[in-house]
Amino acid sequence: MAKEKKSIELSDKKISFNLERVSYNVIRFFPTKMTVDVMVFEDGIKDGVKTIPFAHLPKEIKKIIKPN
Repeated sequence: MAKEKKSIELSDKKISFNLERVSYNVIRFFPTKMTVDVMVFEDGIKDGVKTIPFAHLPKEIKKIIKPN
């Protein structure tokens, strides 16, 4: 059997941040891979879901998520 991927759902916490003109809303965090799924909005237009490394997040957001 395939092993289930462990993820922490963060969409209900409404965590968001901006880099340049791009806005990101955090959806879920994968502690085993240390990545975060984010919904990307560029100039107010939805650009899709992307996976970014946890290390690339702003320090304030890292403190909110706090990986174990």
